Amino acid sequence: MAQQSAFTRLAKKASTFTGRPSCFALALGIIVVWAITGPLFGFSDTWQLVINTGTTIITFLMVFLIQSTQNRDTEAMQIKLDELIRVSRRADDALLDLEELEEAELDALRARYEDMARQARDARDARTKP
Repeated sequence: MAQQSAFTRLAKKASTFTGRPSCFALALGIIVVWAITGPLFGFSDTWQLVINTGTTIITFLMVFLIQSTQNRDTEAMQIKLDELIRVSRRADDALLDLEELEEAELDALRARYEDMARQARDARDARTKP
C-alpha cells in the first residue's frame, strides 16, 4: 500500500478521536466550565465570544475532516461493491460506475429495480398462498 498523506493520517486520527465518548465528555466539560465561569465574567460579550469563536473554529475544521473521511470510506465501499458486481456471473457490469450517473439516470434505474423487487415479492406471495 502507498504511504498515506499527512492530511489523511490526521483526518483518520481526528475522526477516531472525536467519535469516542471521552471526546464528547471533554466537549461537555468545556461547556460546563464555560457556563460556570459566566458569573465570574459577568456574562460579558467577551465571555460569550470565547465559546462562539471556539465552537465555530472547531466546527469549520471538523467539516473538512469528516468530509474527507466520509469520501474515503464511500470510495472504498464503492470499489468493494464494484468488485462484488464484477465477480458475480449474473450481475450487470453496467452497474459498476453508477455513482457517475446523473440523478435522472439513477432515478430510472432505481425505479427499474424497485419494479423487479415488487415482481419478485408478488411471485413469492403467489407461490406461498394456499
